[in-house]
Amino acid sequence: MKLKKQVTVCGGAIFCVAVFSLYLMLDRVQHDPARRQNGGGNFPRSQISVLQNRIEQLEQLLEENHQIISHIKDSVLELTDTGAVSPSGQLPFRSANGSWVLPFDGRPTFLSVKPQDCQFAQGRRGQTDLQMLDVYSLLKFDNVDGGVWKQGFEITYEPGEWDREPLQVFVVPHSHNDPGWIKTFDKYYTDQTQHIFNNMLVKLTEDPRRKFIWSEISYFAKWWESADMHKQEAMRKLILGGQLEMVTGGWVMSDEANVHYFAMIDQLIEGHQWLEKNVGVTPRSGWAVDPFGHSATMPYLLKRANLTSMLIQRVHYSIKKHFASSRSLEFMWRQAWDQKSGTDIFCHMMPFYSYDVPHTCGPDPKICCQFDFKRLPGGRVNCPWKVPPRAVVEANVAERAHLLLDQYRKKSKLFRSKVVLVPLGDDFRYDKALEWDQQYLNYQRLFDYMNSHPEMHVQAQFGTLTEYFTAVYKANNVPQGARPPDYPVLSGDFFAYADREDHYWSGYYTSRPFYKSMDRVLESHLRGAEILFSLAVAHARHTGMEGRYPTSDYTLLTDARRTVALFQHHDAITGTAKENVVIDYGNRLLHSLQGLKRVIINAAHFLVMKNKDVYRFYQTEPFLETDDRRATQDSLPQRTLIELDQSGPRYLVLFNPVEQDRLCVVTVLVNSARVRVLTEDGQTLPVQLSAQWSSASQMSAEVFQVCASFMVRLPALGLAVFHLYDSADTPMTLRSETLLRLSGRGQTAHAVDPLPLRSQTADPQPFYTSTQSLTLGFSGTTGLLESIRRKDDPQELKVQIQFVTYGTRSSKDKSGAYLFLPDGKAKPYSQKEPPVVRVVEGPLFSEVVAFYQHFQQTIRIHNVPGVDGLSLDVTTMVDIREQSNKELAMRLVTDIQNDDTFYTDLNGFQMQPRRRFLKLPLQANFYPIASQAYIQDSQHRLTLHSAQALGATSLESGQLEVILDRRLMQDDNRGLGQGLKDNKKTANRFRLLLESRSTGNKVVDSGPTSFPSLLSHLTSAILNHEVIALPVLPKKRGIPPLHTFAPFTGALPCDFHVINLRSIQHQDTHSPSPYTALILHRKGLDCGLETPNPGFNCTTTEGQLGLSSLFRNLDLQLLQPVSLSLMYSSPPMANDSSVSLEPMEISAFRLKLR
Repeated sequence: MKLKKQVTVCGGAIFCVAVFSLYLMLDRVQHDPARRQNGGGNFPRSQISVLQNRIEQLEQLLEENHQIISHIKDSVLELTDTGAVSPSGQLPFRSANGSWVLPFDGRPTFLSVKPQDCQFAQGRRGQTDLQMLDVYSLLKFDNVDGGVWKQGFEITYEPGEWDREPLQVFVVPHSHNDPGWIKTFDKYYTDQTQHIFNNMLVKLTEDPRRKFIWSEISYFAKWWESADMHKQEAMRKLILGGQLEMVTGGWVMSDEANVHYFAMIDQLIEGHQWLEKNVGVTPRSGWAVDPFGHSATMPYLLKRANLTSMLIQRVHYSIKKHFASSRSLEFMWRQAWDQKSGTDIFCHMMPFYSYDVPHTCGPDPKICCQFDFKRLPGGRVNCPWKVPPRAVVEANVAERAHLLLDQYRKKSKLFRSKVVLVPLGDDFRYDKALEWDQQYLNYQRLFDYMNSHPEMHVQAQFGTLTEYFTAVYKANNVPQGARPPDYPVLSGDFFAYADREDHYWSGYYTSRPFYKSMDRVLESHLRGAEILFSLAVAHARHTGMEGRYPTSDYTLLTDARRTVALFQHHDAITGTAKENVVIDYGNRLLHSLQGLKRVIINAAHFLVMKNKDVYRFYQTEPFLETDDRRATQDSLPQRTLIELDQSGPRYLVLFNPVEQDRLCVVTVLVNSARVRVLTEDGQTLPVQLSAQWSSASQMSAEVFQVCASFMVRLPALGLAVFHLYDSADTPMTLRSETLLRLSGRGQTAHAVDPLPLRSQTADPQPFYTSTQSLTLGFSGTTGLLESIRRKDDPQELKVQIQFVTYGTRSSKDKSGAYLFLPDGKAKPYSQKEPPVVRVVEGPLFSEVVAFYQHFQQTIRIHNVPGVDGLSLDVTTMVDIREQSNKELAMRLVTDIQNDDTFYTDLNGFQMQPRRRFLKLPLQANFYPIASQAYIQDSQHRLTLHSAQALGATSLESGQLEVILDRRLMQDDNRGLGQGLKDNKKTANRFRLLLESRSTGNKVVDSGPTSFPSLLSHLTSAILNHEVIALPVLPKKRGIPPLHTFAPFTGALPCDFHVINLRSIQHQDTHSPSPYTALILHRKGLDCGLETPNPGFNCTTTEGQLGLSSLFRNLDLQLLQPVSLSLMYSSPPMANDSSVSLEPMEISAFRLKLR
């Protein structure tokens, strides 16, 4: 049969199917009430509104059908254009122009984004008084000597300023306890932290006027678990009585640069849930004195968790000085994308250098140090300013009180109210009973003197953080958390941080990238395990099999939640702890990862069983194997080998952790080149075989192993079953064509039958590889990317990948774990020998691997329709263990005219526009990226998506660069006492996405906001949540029937992201309660970029989502909006209500599913 005839028949058949499906859909609209989206739950509908609703549904369906038909038309035209005539009538095959033709997926997909869902990105933002990009433009960033306050200015006041309204002073004792830094978490607890709690119980009880604040719940929970009931009750009494305040209440004081918002939320929930269960207290104020720079995501999350106020400390000294001079250190922090004021939270910025006592009572550290009574003569710590503290006695109390009051008054001049906050503490303070007496007794004498002398016009006392904030609101006559009159509104963030001179803390954005990467793998597994566990338990309850399901897995979930939470600490994920502490974190991460794989395996086992009656769980006999294994905490994962034999199929369960259907390429390791892959319903899939390699030019020959890649369609958050056979008849299994480009100097290629391998001497001419969506050009000399051409673009765009290295200064101050102090601009990476370059091509993917001494880079493109085929999969394997004082960076060089503007994400949650400032040193222009950075002009946007947190910048127009690893031989004088010498072989994973601006949409963001496109959001999701491939272990008794598990009845709107579906703890036991927390995020979209077909049905709904019929075969028995950390509940909604989210909104709901 001629091709045109084939195409006509095929196209006609599909058209008929599409028309018939439209008929069925229309029919369903009339009869299926579940499709209706009900606005308010109990709202009585009139006949007209029902009719109107039906018409809207029909319009939507017609639009979807129109998209399906045009998609079919495109597919048919594409087949015709390629001149594709299969010599054997079999698919896949290679057409005349070199591209591969694959079997038609058979499920047409459509994209329907409502215009209303695009307006948010274009909308006007409310003006804020302080926009941080503008502040950066305004400041000189000079470092003028300010006298006693070196980084500030002289502060003066009139003696009578407090005559009418006395100064209120709140001295807030605190102890900053790092959950791991110089010592491990456990060692710190044993040596110091437990003693702080034990002394606290005794010393706070001695005098009800004494106060204290605590923030790290990880330590508090450890103490609580070992305390007896009397101690617990005494501690509870101190908290509920207001003497001890839990501030922020997270598991740790989270870093804010490298952390992903999933983990920021999770560690906050873990701390708050623990407090709710054990103490019954809800934190009101945030306290972040030590993270190295502050993100705008944190105020949003604290606001959503119902906190009313927050405090920050580590901000660039020039910004502190600028804010102090305009009395703007207290402000309402608003999200840049907020069009009103719903995200505002009151924020206090500490004005001076540090949170220790010398830098908190006022501007003069020499005086403040004299009021740190732990430094009294005879102790271990003293004052560097050579004037020691003196015990307060009757003879000196007047002089001491006046000296201290002068500092309090000067500090208060930097703020707008006559209330002053004076933290009193430092790292691991108050671990000895003596210090409690030294501080509390001496200060109480000072307070008693001040308060008994009305002519001093001061009221001084110990206080908690919330007592301070309450006094500020009261002085301004506004309710808790409201904006006081004339206080400024600020938007933006506080990166990069410098504490003195040009010492920018931009090195830790990349430090120890191995663990930054491992953290994200663990986060994806935790999210996947939470979702599958919640669904499995709900289905077990629904079928009355709760008793047979291993709900004891909940303890593994709790352990992993706490490990992920612990690692968000600002000395853990940052890579700024001692080497032995890093190993301790690594072991915890690996242990939890293994536990989560067990949770996933057990949930998947239950959910894919076709007949639940035959389900049996045996602790010692897992049903499924893990997808990969890590030998040690610092080794890279190795894929599990699936051993095929003639006796029958091996079954494979694939888990898609993304909330949308997914069309993608999956690769597994098998022991036979005769592999055949079938879907659950018996359809044979095209398979591409490729080699395992033992070196750049040698195929692995120890045990026969081959990578089998195949294209699958997986249900949203679901599990699909595939059958793998060792079969002689495999026309759909094709071998990759591999070419080694060698320099010709004694290098040879070693192939293993039956995988073909050619080699040739490399020449300098560029070479190309392509798929149906992309054509990539590579340098013949370097083997690195040179250009990208998208299918619809007439010309290719220069996108050159270069590798460069930074050294460090020769002067006394050098780069270390925290600081980036380069010795000038980066130098091109060079090596004597030309690289070996391997080019692999086949029907499903093509890849180019360039082998260099300190890294190898793999660029792979997938020949599949939709999201997976529209970006480049980039993996850079880095090993700089032979280097000394070097930092390796990957730089993209393009023709994009972005001038000095680029965009980096904050915590994977939002984009922050950046500007490169020539007035700032090179290291000041680096910013953290947790998930992406992009540059753009009126034609294109190029996004580098990252699967791990790193430091990034754009140092010249058209450039985007990211630091991959840093090896530094010395300490940078910030307390660590070590360099960074424990580098690992690290896989840095990226997706590179080139997008075109749609016609008539050439406006480039110029304001304080920018948003990724829908395609960009989806690309980030597939990069961060890889498919998990779980082989079913062979059983002597045979495998019971398995089937696909698809949890949803329909598609979720594709601008919605399921952050988590988290089983809520039982009040009394270590098991799950009947309730689950659903946490949703509605993404903000830039619709000004062309949106290709995503490969699945994608619609938006103006933020509406009906939950009552969303979960297949489960009943929704409760739908209750709750605060982000689940502590505050609103009245339950009617079960058939729709929930509604604004763009960028994160909302949480308590569900009861069964």
